[in-house]
Amino acid sequence: MKLGIVVEYNPFHNGHIYQINETKKKYKDCTIIIVMSSSFTMRGELSLLTKWQKTEVALQNGVDLVIELPSVFCQSADTFAYNAISLLNEIGIDALVFGSESNDLEKLINISKTQLNNGLFDKKVKIYLDKGFNYPTSLSNAIYDISGLKVDTPNDILAVSYIKSILMINDKIKIIPLKRSNDYNDLFSDGNILSASNIRNKYFNNMDFKKSVPIKTYDFMMQNSINYDLMFNLIKYNILANKDNLTDFHLVDDSIAPRLYKAALISLNLNELIDNVKTKRYTFNRINRILCFILFNIRKSEANSFKLEYIRVLGMNKKGKCVLKESKKRSSLPIITKFKKGYNLLDYELKITTIYSIIFNNPNLIIDEYKKSVIIS
Repeated sequence: MKLGIVVEYNPFHNGHIYQINETKKKYKDCTIIIVMSSSFTMRGELSLLTKWQKTEVALQNGVDLVIELPSVFCQSADTFAYNAISLLNEIGIDALVFGSESNDLEKLINISKTQLNNGLFDKKVKIYLDKGFNYPTSLSNAIYDISGLKVDTPNDILAVSYIKSILMINDKIKIIPLKRSNDYNDLFSDGNILSASNIRNKYFNNMDFKKSVPIKTYDFMMQNSINYDLMFNLIKYNILANKDNLTDFHLVDDSIAPRLYKAALISLNLNELIDNVKTKRYTFNRINRILCFILFNIRKSEANSFKLEYIRVLGMNKKGKCVLKESKKRSSLPIITKFKKGYNLLDYELKITTIYSIIFNNPNLIIDEYKKSVIIS
């Protein structure tokens, strides 16, 4: 049985090992295939581990095949999920496994169908948006108004996007929720299994998190050098240099453009910039994603043409290699194991990796992007 998981691994931690082990206990001899965001995440955050580091740790801990989700699709939950599920469908997965706070599959499917099939849904969302609510809250309120069901936790919201994508792409893919074992809001507890948010909080505040991640993850995080001040200055320059055409950037609309410019003038770091832009309507995650595309210098005119062009393999073991051999016979997309010219999205991936390498102060990441071959475990 081929099981797919959509991951970010920011960073890879013991909770991910738990998910992999529980899946393998329940489904003996299954093959685990992951589609993984690379240098930046869906929430617009910088990945604390490089794509190659994440691939290495994943293969060491039970993953069989690692596929890259192109960075340009790390946008809204729906965009992120649709393209990730499309890649897994091309590989030929039998089922999708994901974390869920509620673990209530019937409820999640009903909510997904409400979004897809109820003609009032989009109108309801717009009503709440016009009242000044942010998109996740508007979404949750519209669902509750129509169905009486509530979804307001991160994994369940993302789960709905996964299920909608499966219903649109291939409804024969089995859906397997796995009960989330920790509180996503908890940033301060200690233990062997913590949320990625908790671990990042400890990392940024020089607190101990060693027992909550594999030793390889810990070593990578300690050796990586991230310059957030440089990242902020690159973003700030792009905002100030494009004062009169900020809305050309992907995801930037007329209402947030002046806020971005005014905030860039007075902010001294990235957190201040986000806080100075943030409103009831513009969430932290939405602003982060906007700032990413400003950092990447990607315009709306470019983003409108983005579509999947290939399946890029970052790592595999023997079981993964067997799946890949089968997939080549059925996939409508070419399968590649190293950087190749002629693909628009790979050109953007190189561009984004170049920016990432500057922030990491590691020019070798640029060389790795177009020279490194698939990692074999």
